[in-house]
Amino acid sequence: MRDEKFVRRGLFLVFLILFLDIIGIAIIVPVLPTYLEELTGSDISEAAIDGGWLLLVYAAMQFLFAPLIGNLSDRFGRRPVLLASVFTFALDNLICALATSYWMLFIGRVLAGISGASFGTASAYIADISHDGNRAKNFGLIGIAFGTGFALGPVLGGLLGELGPRVPFYGAAALSFVNFILGVFLLPETLDRANRRRFEWKRANPLGALKQMRNYPGIGWVGLVFFLFWLAHSVYPAVWSFVSNYRYGWSEGQIGLSLGIFGIGGAFVMAVILPRVVPRLGEWRTAVLGLTFTTLGAIGYAGAWQGWMIYAVIIATALESLVDPPLRSIAAAHVPPSAQGELQGALTSIGSITTIIGPLVFTQAFGYFTSPSAPVAFAGAPYALASCFLVGALVVFLLKIPRSRAVGPQGLEEAIEPAAAAVAAAEEAEGIEQPRMHGN
Repeated sequence: MRDEKFVRRGLFLVFLILFLDIIGIAIIVPVLPTYLEELTGSDISEAAIDGGWLLLVYAAMQFLFAPLIGNLSDRFGRRPVLLASVFTFALDNLICALATSYWMLFIGRVLAGISGASFGTASAYIADISHDGNRAKNFGLIGIAFGTGFALGPVLGGLLGELGPRVPFYGAAALSFVNFILGVFLLPETLDRANRRRFEWKRANPLGALKQMRNYPGIGWVGLVFFLFWLAHSVYPAVWSFVSNYRYGWSEGQIGLSLGIFGIGGAFVMAVILPRVVPRLGEWRTAVLGLTFTTLGAIGYAGAWQGWMIYAVIIATALESLVDPPLRSIAAAHVPPSAQGELQGALTSIGSITTIIGPLVFTQAFGYFTSPSAPVAFAGAPYALASCFLVGALVVFLLKIPRSRAVGPQGLEEAIEPAAAAVAAAEEAEGIEQPRMHGN
């Protein structure tokens, strides 16, 4: 049993690594349109398509290398793999900052995709120092890192972008180098040598997790809902900055601010509303509510012809953040406890596939409907397409996933515990005592 000081130190450092990595990814989003236009000399329609190819190669590298890197961490330990990933990400951003041609960006994005596959290693790191009583709570740190990183990163990127479109890349590289130095001196190893295993190529197969989906009756429909939902959701990183620049004439700072507010709204719903809604409505109704608001949000973004409308849609449809946790709990109810790891691996593979397909599809839609040859100019076309995928997800969910599906307390707690913990901490800070949920 590891002492509490070691566990706290490890959790804090892996959270810091993830947090700085996410900021490094999100910091460049607001400047992509201007940067690609400057680098390639193309207009914004062509720049959006160029950006889509860069996102595709990034996602493809993650899909291919996530199992490989995970297996390497089982063989050599978590620390060296995490440090190598952080250093590689720093090199990627430096290459992008210094790039003199579009093809140099591909080299950087390949490196970024490989290093980005370290999120699985970070999860393994957390699992190494967790036990049954705190594992779900500790894994909640990953969600917190993503939420806060994607809220702060675009704002920081927008501010730095005012100094020039390459400045955020230098900022991301600097963050990653600082991240690397901190890890070298402070990050402890969590995988004991006695628990390491021989590396096997046959276990580093990105398609293996997807094959396991066939073994669980009914899980295919849940997987289809996840696929359509994540595919639709990939529209935001793919075209948000391009649509905002083209449609509203927003600067890098304005784009970053809008993304920051979007992220803060989602974090608020996850931390404050989700723990209260699930016990009252149940996870099936909560998922329906979230899918409905997600669909309305996509339609709202498609039709928002003035910039202020974007903020109205963000506020009005923030409940879209209710989708993921109850869906995960419902998915967990379809498989036995001994197969939960296989299930999560399959869901990760589905997510990787959508991040490969989505950016290409949505940037192509934006490029076509904003080009001079378009039959009608419609910058909101990518969001309209996303709403079609979301309608499909909602229909599949309503027709194919039974409302009466029983979910054990473990699945429910693991889905909402991170958010519930955040709420409890806030209420205790305010001196408010609330009855605890079952099992806590």
